[in-house]
Amino acid sequence: MTTRPIELFYWPTPNGKKISIALEELELPYRVRFVDIGAGEQFRPEFLRISPNNRIPAIIDPDGPGGAPLPVFESGAILQYLARKTGRLYGSGERARAAVEQWLMWQMGGLGPMCGQAHHFLRYAPALDPPQDIPYARERYRNEVARLYGVLDRQLADNEYVAGDFLSIADIAIWPWAAGWKGQEQNLDDKPHLKRWLEAMGARPAVRKGAALGAARRRSPETDRKAQEILFGRRP
Repeated sequence: MTTRPIELFYWPTPNGKKISIALEELELPYRVRFVDIGAGEQFRPEFLRISPNNRIPAIIDPDGPGGAPLPVFESGAILQYLARKTGRLYGSGERARAAVEQWLMWQMGGLGPMCGQAHHFLRYAPALDPPQDIPYARERYRNEVARLYGVLDRQLADNEYVAGDFLSIADIAIWPWAAGWKGQEQNLDDKPHLKRWLEAMGARPAVRKGAALGAARRRSPETDRKAQEILFGRRP
């Protein structure tokens, strides 16, 4: 078990919140290194040495395998690493682990990217200069997110948590994205199981604390032109 604080390279985005929530749930000590992605700090050489894809989050575990520091980037990989390291949030046995990994990959390859595109085309693109209000893109991603939430609702009809009757890194990966359902223009009236799970997860003290980390620092790209240039591929 880690005794020295893990370094968390973080900004308050859904992917960043996955790791702050996991660290809180696992009760691991950590030190936050804010990486202001709206200001371009993710392109600094010292951060690229840790996260070569210039994306947050990333961590450095000072007590890595063999006692040597270990940097890890990509939120899913970090969650798996922390779960293996602590023996928690991964279920018990290979069947449980397979269930966790299926839903973790579902989030990484499906829900996260689709929610991100929905946010972009519903909120950010229309605020660009000039505005990029694309009805096809808005409808495409709104509908795909709705489909994915239907999948999740059906899974939660028979399970307290996403992978079964236990909290796992799959729940922690999915919740920060699904918690933004209003901004994705979704309706949960026909998804009672998803609504129940969202409320239960959001009531957990560790989830609340991890999700609140750095909230006051975030600026909206809807009004921040410099952040738009950096975040949306308009860098000089």
